[in-house]
Amino acid sequence: MSEAKSRPACALMVQGCTSDAGKTTLVAALCRILKRRGVNVAPFKPQNMALNSAVTLDGGEIGRAQALQALAAGLAPRIDFNPVLLKPSTDQRAQVIIHGKAVDTLNARDYHDYKRVAMGAVMQSWQRLRAEFDCVLVEGAGSPAEINLRDRDIANMGFAEAADIPVILVADIDRGGVFAHLVGTLDLLSESEQARIKGFVINRFRGDIGLLESGLDWLESRTGKPVLGVLPYLHGLMLDAEDAVATEVIAKTATRLKVVAVVYPRCSNHNDLDPLRLHPEVDFDWVGPGQAIPPCDLIVLPGSKAVQADLHWLREQGHEAAIQRHLRYGGKLLGICGGFQMLGRQLHDPLGLEGAPGSQAGLGLLDCETSLEPEKQLRNVSGNLRLPGTPAFAGYEIHMGTTRGESLQRAALTFADGRTDGAQSADGRILASYCHGLLDHPQALSGVLAWAGMSAPLTADFALRREADIERLADATEAALDWKKLEPLLLHEPAGPALS
Repeated sequence: MSEAKSRPACALMVQGCTSDAGKTTLVAALCRILKRRGVNVAPFKPQNMALNSAVTLDGGEIGRAQALQALAAGLAPRIDFNPVLLKPSTDQRAQVIIHGKAVDTLNARDYHDYKRVAMGAVMQSWQRLRAEFDCVLVEGAGSPAEINLRDRDIANMGFAEAADIPVILVADIDRGGVFAHLVGTLDLLSESEQARIKGFVINRFRGDIGLLESGLDWLESRTGKPVLGVLPYLHGLMLDAEDAVATEVIAKTATRLKVVAVVYPRCSNHNDLDPLRLHPEVDFDWVGPGQAIPPCDLIVLPGSKAVQADLHWLREQGHEAAIQRHLRYGGKLLGICGGFQMLGRQLHDPLGLEGAPGSQAGLGLLDCETSLEPEKQLRNVSGNLRLPGTPAFAGYEIHMGTTRGESLQRAALTFADGRTDGAQSADGRILASYCHGLLDHPQALSGVLAWAGMSAPLTADFALRREADIERLADATEAALDWKKLEPLLLHEPAGPALS
């Protein structure tokens, strides 16, 4: 145990004026900065609402953003980094995951009552992390100024008050109205919560910083709180999104394959497709509401948290006919997890786990059926795709369905333990699997691109790219922050090495 453990571990919470203000990336950057300076640091998010999730080493489920922050801290994902995860299945109901395991599906009002139980799980994880790490960096959720959610809050100031930790507030200037966001948020907090805010960070700034300085001076004078830094807008970062689909247009000059992916209302783990979106030889587009599927080489049906509802939506959009036409003309189709389930003959949800109980006809493109079951399959996996060259892959499974049928005899991949997964169509045009993250592996990505029609695809290692982007993010954040103001919040002397 380090000398630092003789004193209380430091902690700092990052809250945001809005969703997607930059909380996740700021915590990830601080984790990497402190790790590089020899601090034993861990991330923590009390409650997360997201459809992008990851599997921990001990077979639990946490938000994908906390897995990214763990990577930045040099740690394997663990359930304590995100003790409460909510995965919306409808506009009013969400699956509740406590310490990595699904415990129930609740509507908003019932979950509000359940928060007392959830807070107990949050504080258990918090105490374990505080006992082990020199510094714990906490990410809030959404905004602390949602006054209708203040009662029994466990995600923002409710947790900060219970844990008695300082808070910094981050706002996204790229959205516009950054000073109104910061001052308005502060004004809606209680006196004790306002005192807990120790400073502001402005995120995603581009332009002449000199033109911003008068506003920063006004903000500090108006609030009595220091501006701790203005972070630059960093283009092209490959960092796992917490929930929002990454739509940034990436300039490419020599694409050789056209790929489109359908974004349904409950699309989950869409970060599976980041390697396709970022590959320099792939022309990639998301197809959202009201958009037609254009001519392309490969259509991808990603994961879904409400497969039957999303399949109904897909049909309403006219995509079923477009997919059939695409296959008739020789195009390829990739289904991942929920997308795999949609491809079969039938979808069964007898217990109403993702909506109303019942069955629905699938797309009928694979000879198989899926039944949803209460026990969720959570595991990290590796093996080889059943494509030419048997390319290696590594990924993870997160699903509640069991799929059976003749098409599974033509499996998509073989796990390292000998089990098989997924299916291929007899004509070789459809590839489907429950495995998330398999395209992150350079061999698997190249194998899928070759199967989809690209000859000799460029090898791209997106695990290395992600690591390089974490370093880039940390470098930019470290240069932009005022460490003389921030250092007292991060480390209690002599609990760790100096940061300035």
